[in-house]
Amino acid sequence: MELPLVVGVDGSDSSLAAVDWAMDEAARHGLPVRLVYASMWERYEGVALTGSLARPSEQIFAENTVGSAAHRAQLRRPDVRVSTGVLPDEAASALLHESANAWAVVTGCRGRGEVAGLLLGSVGLTVAGRAQCPVIVVRGDKEGIEGTHGRILLGVGEADQSSAAVDFALREATARHCTVDAVRAWRCPAHESDDNPLNSAEPGHEHQRRAGEVLDAALSDAPTGHPRAKVRHSVVEGPASAVLLHRTAAADLVVVGARRRHGHFGLQLGRVGHVLLHHAQCPVAIVPQRS
Repeated sequence: MELPLVVGVDGSDSSLAAVDWAMDEAARHGLPVRLVYASMWERYEGVALTGSLARPSEQIFAENTVGSAAHRAQLRRPDVRVSTGVLPDEAASALLHESANAWAVVTGCRGRGEVAGLLLGSVGLTVAGRAQCPVIVVRGDKEGIEGTHGRILLGVGEADQSSAAVDFALREATARHCTVDAVRAWRCPAHESDDNPLNSAEPGHEHQRRAGEVLDAALSDAPTGHPRAKVRHSVVEGPASAVLLHRTAAADLVVVGARRRHGHFGLQLGRVGHVLLHHAQCPVAIVPQRS
């Protein structure tokens, strides 16, 4: 049985954008979609209405929310199978539970009722930092969300957190018939810079060479199931978060890895992932790499 794309819905414009994006993604990969609304209405309203024929207002809202989202989804992609669920749990906990049996989890960048000035809602951040499957936060400008650039941006980190992200990016590019822009950033420590009179060699060139080796190794170790994916290698000087953030303006999706350490229950996001989730101009895929 094919695992579904799980989408968190809450009636917000952001979650509806996530539904649209997920339906297009599911059509590309031949996946079903599961729309999930999480609410603790049973805890807060159920006791007071025991024995009453009236249904709690939050229950009605939840059912209407998933129903409307499902209707929207089927209008967008009638060929994609859609199921729904209303779960008696907090939103982040529900999506983390669903992630155990999902191809990926998709969320909007800000939920219903969250402060408009927030760069990323707490639910999206928590799920991206802890889920055991890839998480896509749908954010960015219209061109990036609609996928008009024909480019998947892949940030290549250290070897122990990149292979799953590389595989995800190649699979995505194959499905979209577009190019992977694989980027490895490098920096020369100040004490090794060319301007330091104590250095007779050119240390910047050595760091650049090492970055190229890491990039080549990460891509050469990728699974062989994506022979048609076109990949462009780039080694760029600068902080990885700034380098990737700049390039999201011309990307349809940015993909980075995140190492998941067994027994660690806090957020497991590096600085690069954190910056992209808050500021990227296209959807962001956080792909967990098991340690």
